[in-house]
Amino acid sequence: MDVGGISSYTDFLAGQSQNVAGTKLKDTIKSTDYTKAEDDELLDACKQFEAYFLEQVFKEMQKTVDAVKDENSLDTSNSMIDYFQDMTIQSLASTSTELQGLGLAQTLYEQMKRNYGIE
Repeated sequence: MDVGGISSYTDFLAGQSQNVAGTKLKDTIKSTDYTKAEDDELLDACKQFEAYFLEQVFKEMQKTVDAVKDENSLDTSNSMIDYFQDMTIQSLASTSTELQGLGLAQTLYEQMKRNYGIE
């Protein structure tokens, strides 16, 4: 397998990881009837959304750093490093949301409570 093939495969895996997280979040939101949701379920969905949003922000920030990489490198380990970075960013976003967050989850939670009439 040539280097371009490995890189393409790793890019594919990274894209699949992002798609899986987005699809999981979308399925959670669509499959839950929030009019009957308990506070914990609603807050959990809001935290998942904030973590996904933060993950996308971190990935865009990482692209600005990656722009300085040497494009002519034949080192195949870069593909695995990119995959590991994606997994690390996903974990960092999830941990950041759980520990402190941006306040986006709390704001969304309060808005959804008002919209769905949950007290």
